[in-house]
Amino acid sequence: MSQPSDRYRPDIDGLRAIAVMLVVGFHAFPEAMPGGFIGVDIFFVISGFLITGIIVRELDQRRFSLLAFYGRRIRRIFPALIAVLFATLVLGWLWMLPSAYAQLSADVFASAAFFSNIALLLQSGYFDIESGKKPLLHLWSLGIEEQFYLFWPLLLMLAARMRLNILAVAAVIGVASFALNVVLISPDPVATFYLPFTRAWELLAGAALACGWSRIGQTSVASNWRAAIGLLLVAAAAAVLNSRSAFPGWWAVLPVAGGALLLSAPAAWGCRHLLAGAGFVRIGLISYPLYLWHWPLLVFFGIIKFAPLTLLDRALIVGLSFALAWLTYRFIEIPFRFGRPSLPRIVSLCTGMVLVAAAGGVIVTGRGFDFRLPPEIREMTDVRRDTSKWRVHECLLDLSHETSFAASCVDPGRRPLVFVWGDSTAAALLPGLRKAQETNDFGIAQFTSSACVPALNTDVAGVPNCRAINDKILSIAHELQPDIVLLHSTWDRYLDGVAETVAALKMQTKARVIVLGSVPWWKRGLPNEVLRYFLLHHRLIPERSDRAAADSSGTRLREKLVPLGAEFISVWDTMCNADGCLARIGDTAHDLSASDQVHLTEKGSVFLIQSIIGKVLHGQSPRASNGSP
Repeated sequence: MSQPSDRYRPDIDGLRAIAVMLVVGFHAFPEAMPGGFIGVDIFFVISGFLITGIIVRELDQRRFSLLAFYGRRIRRIFPALIAVLFATLVLGWLWMLPSAYAQLSADVFASAAFFSNIALLLQSGYFDIESGKKPLLHLWSLGIEEQFYLFWPLLLMLAARMRLNILAVAAVIGVASFALNVVLISPDPVATFYLPFTRAWELLAGAALACGWSRIGQTSVASNWRAAIGLLLVAAAAAVLNSRSAFPGWWAVLPVAGGALLLSAPAAWGCRHLLAGAGFVRIGLISYPLYLWHWPLLVFFGIIKFAPLTLLDRALIVGLSFALAWLTYRFIEIPFRFGRPSLPRIVSLCTGMVLVAAAGGVIVTGRGFDFRLPPEIREMTDVRRDTSKWRVHECLLDLSHETSFAASCVDPGRRPLVFVWGDSTAAALLPGLRKAQETNDFGIAQFTSSACVPALNTDVAGVPNCRAINDKILSIAHELQPDIVLLHSTWDRYLDGVAETVAALKMQTKARVIVLGSVPWWKRGLPNEVLRYFLLHHRLIPERSDRAAADSSGTRLREKLVPLGAEFISVWDTMCNADGCLARIGDTAHDLSASDQVHLTEKGSVFLIQSIIGKVLHGQSPRASNGSP
């Protein structure tokens, strides 16, 4: 079977440049490049095309060696990756909280072992620290690629030995992988994104192109048409898709097909004169270290600044990423990657990767080296929410995996019955409500779902099954006929759907409907604010802080929902005053009011509910907040 020439194709480096600039644009300027994440899919196609071509050529010439293949992969992947993983450990030591540093170190270990995608899948969900704070989030793609290359060379060797048509093998496995991707994207989008089985078809698209190369016409006219259509598909994907799209799924066909068409047309004018131009080629040559560096730098500069990055900040960070990528390519990649392979060179790279992984493991075992901070600050910055009292997976559902509530979500036979409906911030009210039951006779029904606003007839972006679960909760409320429905969420969107919820509850039940306003939003998470204050002032954060974002939803909630018969209680008025919002309710780690940006700690939950329980149960005015329980 005729294979693509092994001669260097500068247009492929140009295509790498487009792929990496899409990804960097998406991470640094998401408003301008919302679909830039498709650059990773183009990388997958390029990788499958090049590496499959090399393997099949060597199999045809009866000189393929697994050891030599993996040796080339080590020299290609390890040098820059070791440098970036080491740098992230150093930056994490300087600027991260112990719990976040331990998580980073676990991610370093996973990345060094090339199962970052599986680790991120296991961490995924609403309760993990937000993805924007994970410096190694982008290494999931390396995990998928290297897992693919553990098995694909073996399958090619087996196919060659059995004299099977390699193009047919690639096509059959690729179609099966694509079908699995389409089937799973709706019920489990997180797994579909991270699993190698649902992503393998993207690499196999490039592999099939390499195997079927002899069947592709390389006339100028045909090549120009393929390149033009390929570029159009990539541009359409980048323009149309965003982080809320059901991706990969069917949508991934656009960048994968576009990348394959561009690869198939080296004779096209655009490939010869644009992609093969010096500017694109230079970026393509440093695309791998640029991909590795840009995201950790964006994350760490955000951590160091303790504030959102400005447009200028992000532009300067991208510039720094290019500089570090060139230095890495020139002084780290080239010395290890090129030249004659030698066993000592490969052994040294493997040793370096093992040492980086071991360092990550030691830091995890050492709880993020928490001795770096004074005891009182260390305890406060490492505060954890006790989600066991939220009844996770029973009455607080992760809708990407579960859609049924447990029978225990309703206190049997207790009245009045307070029906709690909302997202995980509503679940965080449960410790306070349970405490209030000690002095007030009422029952609790809890029906909460992660990131799902209680908005009927509304699809909440990025939350599968939210519309369906809200319909189910309304039917449960109709059946239970609670005395009080307490709606609580992060009220920044979907107020029309919330208004429908209030109207439906008033029509189908006789309950008082109470809308509890948004909790204070700590811009970088309250534990990070504790660290920031200590680094700047060398003392504990005051009882009240002005670092919480002002509540802009309260007025809109009142205006929209009170005329429909709802009652409104402001959390902001309860927990904040002219001096700021309650950061702590005491002097110990357990006294922080929030464990991250929005979730109340048990102490914060108890304080809030004690302050408003009279209003909730009896319509009494909440007592004034003075900072003490």
